[in-house]
Amino acid sequence: MYAMLIALAALWGAAAGLLVPRAAYRFSVEPEDAWRDSCPAGHALTGAVGGWLGSTRCAQCAAAVPVAAAPGAEPGDRSDGEGDPVRPVERYAPGVLVPVVTALACAALAAATGLRPELVVWLLLAPVGVLLATIDRRVHRLPDRLTLPAAATVVVLLGIAALLPEHGGSWLSALLGGAALGAFYFLLFLINPHGMGFGDVKLALSLGVALGWYGWPVLFAGGFAGFLLGAAYGFGLMVLGRAGRKTGIPFGPFMITGALLGMLLGGLAA
Repeated sequence: MYAMLIALAALWGAAAGLLVPRAAYRFSVEPEDAWRDSCPAGHALTGAVGGWLGSTRCAQCAAAVPVAAAPGAEPGDRSDGEGDPVRPVERYAPGVLVPVVTALACAALAAATGLRPELVVWLLLAPVGVLLATIDRRVHRLPDRLTLPAAATVVVLLGIAALLPEHGGSWLSALLGGAALGAFYFLLFLINPHGMGFGDVKLALSLGVALGWYGWPVLFAGGFAGFLLGAAYGFGLMVLGRAGRKTGIPFGPFMITGALLGMLLGGLAA
């Protein structure tokens, strides 16, 4: 039963992770833009749910350049329907790594949490965390359209989980954890707004709620792990000569990874 739970969680993560690359591409825009509506060549994105679900290859681009006009043409390249072969269209978003990462995260959460009701909450939030980390890594931005609903959602879902038997945490502790971690990041933002973005502050709300569910030690461990991972990454870039002391780095992926480690710790200890 336990092995089946982990396998099902991994399958869910892989399936949900397949939906992340296109969403990450659409959200990876400048702050003044809401999201992308077209592929890099300018073709409108089509697919289910208003174009949010679909392949990371543009179908309209597939009918473009004949192989004969492109360098490196190979005999196996396909045809455009009129006899002229065309080269395969490159993906405009990664299609493999994200589903694998999401599947591994969901499997780890299932292994640590077991059959407790909060596992459903973690499995729903894991793809969102991967999506946010992907966007921040690309454009150093955490969109309000994701961070704020995520914070509200985790509060509501954990409130429901707290009403069910066999839950492993405290809803009051979760609320206090969200307030505490959010306030801490807000203080850092006030001290150094160029080093800590306000998107990180909003992300800290949902991460604090999730970590606080398992208590203050887990909140501290997960929050500290995020800082430690971010500092190690920044130091490594400086050693390699790829960054200076004032170089900005996307901190969201490290916050999310640290929170994941804290939640795994909390799930095992609960």
